[in-house]
Amino acid sequence: MTQLLEAQGVRLSAEGERLRVDGEVDFDVAASLAAAGSDWLAGLASGSRVVIDLGGVDRVSSAALSVLLQWLRDSRGAGAEVVEVALSEPLARLTRLADLDALLPGGRAATS
Repeated sequence: MTQLLEAQGVRLSAEGERLRVDGEVDFDVAASLAAAGSDWLAGLASGSRVVIDLGGVDRVSSAALSVLLQWLRDSRGAGAEVVEVALSEPLARLTRLADLDALLPGGRAATS
């Protein structure tokens, strides 16, 4: 596992083609989190099959959803395919409430 960022109680790590976030994502850390994940995505080979795992985000946060949407855009730009998005139950509820399920692979999030 490679640690890509640790700041303000948030940890971003990568293992294989899985990008994982743990901690409480808020707007103070969202920009640096998004940038670190985007840099990782840009380094992937075209055709990579990526899992974005936000199962360790334990607080409902629109900042975390903003980061997720940025990474979904960046993965397409890098020629990678996001095959799964894993969300904590609080983030999954917010995603459904905001009607963002259609933007996720398979039209829904996996909960972890």
